[in-house]
Amino acid sequence: METVSKLAEVTRGPMVESVHRGVIVIVDIEGEIIYQLGDPQYETYLRSAAKPLQALPIIERGAADNFQLTLKELAVITGSHNGEIEHQEAVQGILTKIGLTGDNLLCGATKPIHRPTANKLVSEGKKPEAIHNPCSGKHAGMLALAVHEGYSVEDYYLAEHPVQQIMLQTVADLAQVNKEKIKIGIDGCGVPVFGLSVKAMAQAYANLAKPVNLSPQRQKACEVLQKAMSEYPLMVAGTGRFTTDLLAQMAPQVIAKDGTEAVYCLGIPEKGWGVAIKIEDGGARALNTIVLSVLEQLGYLPSHVKEKLEDYYYPVLKNFRGEEVGRIRPAFTLKR
Repeated sequence: METVSKLAEVTRGPMVESVHRGVIVIVDIEGEIIYQLGDPQYETYLRSAAKPLQALPIIERGAADNFQLTLKELAVITGSHNGEIEHQEAVQGILTKIGLTGDNLLCGATKPIHRPTANKLVSEGKKPEAIHNPCSGKHAGMLALAVHEGYSVEDYYLAEHPVQQIMLQTVADLAQVNKEKIKIGIDGCGVPVFGLSVKAMAQAYANLAKPVNLSPQRQKACEVLQKAMSEYPLMVAGTGRFTTDLLAQMAPQVIAKDGTEAVYCLGIPEKGWGVAIKIEDGGARALNTIVLSVLEQLGYLPSHVKEKLEDYYYPVLKNFRGEEVGRIRPAFTLKR
């Protein structure tokens, strides 16, 4: 079995100039592989595709109800957001409800991804803050769980902190692996990130999408989270972002979350299928077209949705004169 397969081609004029290789695994809730390309045991970090899984304990352990978190606020906890005003307001709403402030966010200050928002900060002479960080929603959720459980908030980001251990166990449960087997790295925002096989990532999203094999409390948490991401796709990414536009068109038939270094996970509730994609070189420029091709090959990309997302499906490469010189296109067929 080849470790990685060709997933996308980058053309320039009549030639294929570059190729992106990687792994795709699709499993059902029983762990059976339905389709695969490349080695399903290929290991990498789940990165921000873990965020919906990390949000589950906030719901199932009662913190969301205790602090009366809205679906919009739960959605931003799952997000790698743009730092737009709506995102900032949702994160601030969580912090206010739990009695903390932006100073308690230990994700690091960084300028908003959303360029108009970043430009506005500059024009007003303001510096980026932690609330602008794309992971501030996740960190606010971690703080909410810490406050609810009576844990310290000064060191909530450390791997040994009870909040991080709870989230590690949750990821292990949904991925159906022993937590001791999960390799731990540190993400860009300072909290633990989970090293898993691509198959285990797909398994986690299969269980998230159709949680019939989980406890009643966890089933409810998964259902609430799906509803939050479906109703508030802007919170999961932001204006002009693929994941937001995909959820806006496809949810609740599909749940989706991206991760840095070209990781993407999908859940298909109707089938109880989980999909995990990893581009080996970490370059995300071909990721959107690969995701859409997977959905189309599975019969989950209606023609009207494909038309609306066409710019993501076949990205155009332009020169400095604005002329089209090439395209990115999928280059794989799913294998049962």
